[in-house]
Amino acid sequence: EAHHKATCRLRSHPSYGKYLRQLKDGTLRIDKQAVREAEKYDGKYLIRTSDDTLSAEDVALGYKQLVDIEQAFRTLKSTLELRPMYHRLEDRIRAHVLLSWLALLLVRIVEIRTHESWPKVRDECERLMLGHFSSKNGDLYQRTELTAKQALFLAALGLEPPPKILGIHPRT
Repeated sequence: EAHHKATCRLRSHPSYGKYLRQLKDGTLRIDKQAVREAEKYDGKYLIRTSDDTLSAEDVALGYKQLVDIEQAFRTLKSTLELRPMYHRLEDRIRAHVLLSWLALLLVRIVEIRTHESWPKVRDECERLMLGHFSSKNGDLYQRTELTAKQALFLAALGLEPPPKILGIHPRT
């Protein structure tokens, strides 16, 4: 029964089903002819518009911008780990949307200037640590050495590296 349900789900799947054929004994096989036929359209897309004043280039650029905007919203939900927030007051809703937009803007600026994805930049920068060393004479706050990649990221963003020593607090 479970096998039958899985077969039905695959056959009725909107993307995969058209590339499968079912043999008389019930097993599924890839329909190689359907795959070859679909390969003719790989890497191509059709865009239709009702605005006949736009050039083909403008339509394609507009579509690309739409794809970029949709990717940005996926980034808001995944990369920034944005989850639904339940605000009732309009000013809080506006503030939440503004902060989310600013976070996305900063992520995009970092990606453009560093030529790296946000997760790669974030993961590399998270390796920069602050050490707290304490003795009977006092406390010392010192950062770890910058990696070459961290230095490149900071330079690309126009940021000075943090000072090596962030604080010395002698005990009295």
